[in-house]
Amino acid sequence: MNSEAVNESELIRTDVDGVSTLQLNRPNRRHALSLSLLSELETTLQSLKDDRSIRVVVIASAGPVFSSGHDLGEMQQRTEEEYSTLFATCARVMMEIRSMPQPVIARVQGFATAAGCQLVAACDLAVAVDTAQFATPGVKIGLFCTTPMVPLVRNIAPKIAMEMLLTGQPISAKRALEAGLVNRVVSEEELDSTVKELTTAIVASSRRTLALGKEEFYTQLEMTEEEAYARAVSVMTKNVLEHDAQEGMAAFLQKRTPVWSE
Repeated sequence: MNSEAVNESELIRTDVDGVSTLQLNRPNRRHALSLSLLSELETTLQSLKDDRSIRVVVIASAGPVFSSGHDLGEMQQRTEEEYSTLFATCARVMMEIRSMPQPVIARVQGFATAAGCQLVAACDLAVAVDTAQFATPGVKIGLFCTTPMVPLVRNIAPKIAMEMLLTGQPISAKRALEAGLVNRVVSEEELDSTVKELTTAIVASSRRTLALGKEEFYTQLEMTEEEAYARAVSVMTKNVLEHDAQEGMAAFLQKRTPVWSE
């Protein structure tokens, strides 16, 4: 079933066959993450969490820039409370991406800078065109990219992250791939088909199993190896007893397509 939501100004949501694409829609501001856009993104992500029809979320935009980060035009001469609200809202969006059951893919067709780079790093997967660049250039304007640093350093080696943060210089899509910031780098012509390849593979699996796997992936990262194994044994034991695991094994042995519970 295909459906498209009404254009809601700064964010366009399109749902097609289990995939919800959220397109940043501020082309005149280089898709900068204004407080209103962040708030809309947060609300939309929260609503998607409980949407059983959606198995994958794609965050995208159009034009030469994926996102230029925070809107500097909105950030001058504000109060401490207003700045705190902006950065806290941005942080909540990134945590929503991490905590929602569906895998989230960044479709990066252009430059991703500052909080835009943060958004890419916060996603579970990322596909970028070969001309894309990634940067945390806040240091150049006296504003260290402290919040973008949080997911960045959890994606790439500390020394590469520090280089980006201290110099503000962009890295190429090729280096981003080598560093682990993105999963694949493709030509502009291959971008949509590559994203589709990933979403198709994900949609084919059990939604419940994907949700369990995503949660456990991030949980065990914060543990020691011994703690991670202890938790993994417990979780996998419970998982294998569930309907979808039993159904999946039976379908494999019977050479048929599994019928998932959701």
